[in-house]
Amino acid sequence: MKNLTENQVMKAYEIAKEQYQMWGIDTDKALEKLKSIPISMHCWQGDDVGGFENPDSGLTGGIQATGNYPGKARTADELRDDLDKAFSLIPGKHRVNLHAIYLENDGQKVDRDEIEPKHFEKWAKWAKENGLGLDFNPTLFSHPKADDGFTLSHPNKEIRDFWIEHCKRARKVSEYFGKELGTPTVTNIWIPDGYKDVPVDRYAPRQRLKDSLDQILADKIDSKYNLDAVESKLFGIGSESYVVGSHEFYMGYSVKNNTLLCLDAGHFHPTEVISNKISACMIYLEELLLHVSRPVRWDSDHVVLLDDELQAIAQEIVRNEFLDKVHIGLDFFDASINRIGAWVVGTRNMIKALLMALLEPTKTLKQYELEGNLTARLALLEELKAFPWQAVWNYYCLQQGVPMAAAWLEDVKQYEKEVLSLRK
Repeated sequence: MKNLTENQVMKAYEIAKEQYQMWGIDTDKALEKLKSIPISMHCWQGDDVGGFENPDSGLTGGIQATGNYPGKARTADELRDDLDKAFSLIPGKHRVNLHAIYLENDGQKVDRDEIEPKHFEKWAKWAKENGLGLDFNPTLFSHPKADDGFTLSHPNKEIRDFWIEHCKRARKVSEYFGKELGTPTVTNIWIPDGYKDVPVDRYAPRQRLKDSLDQILADKIDSKYNLDAVESKLFGIGSESYVVGSHEFYMGYSVKNNTLLCLDAGHFHPTEVISNKISACMIYLEELLLHVSRPVRWDSDHVVLLDDELQAIAQEIVRNEFLDKVHIGLDFFDASINRIGAWVVGTRNMIKALLMALLEPTKTLKQYELEGNLTARLALLEELKAFPWQAVWNYYCLQQGVPMAAAWLEDVKQYEKEVLSLRK
C-alpha cells in the first residue's frame, strides 16, 4: 500500500497550521494536549471475550461475539503480543482494560470468589514495562452461578454473597494495579441481571442490588489506586423486558455514593445517545467513565467508526473541559475481521475524534451562541468540517512514530501472515 512521505506530511501540516491559525487555533498545542489523553483499550477484542479462566467455557449472560476470523489469542502471552502490535500502530500512550476472566491461574481451578492479585502479576509486569495503565472489571457473566440471569440481585443470598466476594476481590486486584503502576485503576461493575418477560416485582431486586453494592464498596480504597464505577443497561439478550441496574438506578447510586457512572454507548434506547448525557451527568458527578461502542439496532458492540456520535462524544468532553474528569474506555468485539485491525481502527478513530474537537475554536463558537448569532455558529461549524484535520492527524502519527494514513494495514497483514495464521 502506498504511503505518504515525510516531506508530504510536513508540507500539508504547515498549510493546515496556517488555516487553523486564522481562527486562533494552535495546532501544536492541540497535539500536545492530545498526547496526554489516554484511551483504555479493552483486551476482550483480542479473544472474543473468552478469557483464560476455562478455555472450554462459552459466553453466557447476554454476551455474544459473532464471526470466526482465524488467529484469535489463545493464551495471555498471545493476547499481550497482539496488544503490543496494536499499540505499535496507535499514536499516544494508553491503557488496557481487563476483565477478571483474563487471570493466569497456571492450570489450577480458581473460582471467581478466589481471585487474587497474584493471578494478574504478569499483566502488571507487562503494563509497567510498557508504561501502560490498567483498568479492571469483575466478570459477572459466563458462570454457572449466573446462568439464571441474576447475580448481585439474586434472591438466593448464597449466590449473592458469591458475587459480592468476587467484586470485593476485584477491587483488591485494582488496588494492586494502582500501587504497582502509579495510576488509579477504574473498577467497573456491570451485571446482566434482569427478566426476559415483564416482572411483577421490579423493586425488590433493586433493593438487593443496592445492598450488594453497599457491601462491596464498604471497604474504602484510596482513590490514588482505585476508582469505582457502575454501569447501567437498558436491555439485553434474556433481559429484554427488565434490567435491574437501569440508568436511573445507577445515576442515583453514583450521586449518593460518589462513584463514577459508566455510560456505555450501546446500553440505551436506539434513539438515545450518550453524548447528550455527559454534561447532564457532570452537573452532579465528579467523574464519568465512558464505554465507547457502536450499537447497530441493539447493543451489538461494533467497531467504533468516526461517525457523528463519536465526534459528538469527543466534542462534549473537550468543549466542556472534561478531559481530566472523563475516563474514556472502548468496548467492542468483532470476530468477523482481523482482531488487531479492529483495535487499531476503533482506537485511532477515538483519537481522531478528540483531535477534531481540539481543533475547534470553542470560545468563538460559544460566544456566537451566547450572542444569539446562530447563523455564524452554524456556518463556522459547517466550514470546520472541510478544514484539513487529516493533515494534522498524519503529522501527529509521524511525531509519534506510527504509520500514517492507512499504511498500518501492511503491518497487520504481515503480522497475520507471520503470527496469527499459525494459530489453530
